[in-house]
Amino acid sequence: MLPMRRMPTLRASDRLTWLALLLAAAAAGSSAAADGAPAVSSRTGVMPVRNETDSDRPSEPQKWLDRMNKALTTLDYDGVFSHVQNGEIETLRIIHRVEDRQVMERLVSLDGSGREFIRSGSELACYLPDQRRILIQQLPQQSLLLGNLPRFDGAMRRFYDVRMGFRHKRLIGRRARLVVVTPKDQYRYGYRLWIDEATGMPLKTQLCDGRGRVIEQVVFASLTTPREIPDSAFKPNISIAGFVTMREAPMTGSADAAIASWNALKLPPGFHMSVRTEQVIPGAGGPVEHIVYTDGFATVSVFVESHMHPDHTLSGGSQIGSSSTYATVVDGHPVTAVGEVPPVTVRFIASSVQARPPPGR
Repeated sequence: MLPMRRMPTLRASDRLTWLALLLAAAAAGSSAAADGAPAVSSRTGVMPVRNETDSDRPSEPQKWLDRMNKALTTLDYDGVFSHVQNGEIETLRIIHRVEDRQVMERLVSLDGSGREFIRSGSELACYLPDQRRILIQQLPQQSLLLGNLPRFDGAMRRFYDVRMGFRHKRLIGRRARLVVVTPKDQYRYGYRLWIDEATGMPLKTQLCDGRGRVIEQVVFASLTTPREIPDSAFKPNISIAGFVTMREAPMTGSADAAIASWNALKLPPGFHMSVRTEQVIPGAGGPVEHIVYTDGFATVSVFVESHMHPDHTLSGGSQIGSSSTYATVVDGHPVTAVGEVPPVTVRFIASSVQARPPPGR
């Protein structure tokens, strides 16, 4: 839901920075997979035909969520927003363009660090001036730098209540409708989304815990939908002379059989495995198995490293804003679960990860 889902958490260790990048790609991939599944409602905004049953027809909040997701992926827009978490405020600019089915995006931190994230098609380049590095990875075409926002089908209603808010609200001079998404258990977060009546864009979003307390918030200060956005808008505004480039290097071929050996034996209700890959992460000293578990919306990434290494100091749980992490060691392998979910969820999943022999052994 929030831009930080797409922005790597900056850490001293290259290994942990890359883990954060892979988490961002996993969340995007799970969202893309969900988009490919049959939707509860039409994403074109057309009302259902009369011969549908009431259970087939999208509810009013579902229509607004569908319209919002369509706006985020199809409109050209340029906006400045504030991101608030842990009492800190960061101002960012997002530029998004779709031209000949090619997605271009640029997310720029306007405060302090000067970080820039530029996406061209399926490639994301992360410019980190404070580290003098450029991190490059692949993303699904359907992903967004602005973040994954709720896409609900009938099955999701088992775990979330979705309803319209009671009042209209004006934000940056626009009328907005409020959609409230509330989790039914302790394993996921909820949302409040103020959606522009004219464009369908989310003007304000809040990520909330089970008690309704705001964990993170994004509020647009300005938002335009220009008819044209030039190529120059997607160039970095910093000098990259002397920067070191680090590129994602996924494993291929024979690695597939070996990576089938780790699984979470128990999962929170509604979660299932959606992605399994193996990557080379700088500083890890070997291939890292990456397993993604999702309930169709919330996503948890599990990273299993091939062996212990000197800089492995993570142990137990930690939380920064909406992102929760839990690290442990299983049979000499560091296991880290991380996701935009409550701490109990990552602890539940990481604690149930065990090795299983690959097929045929």
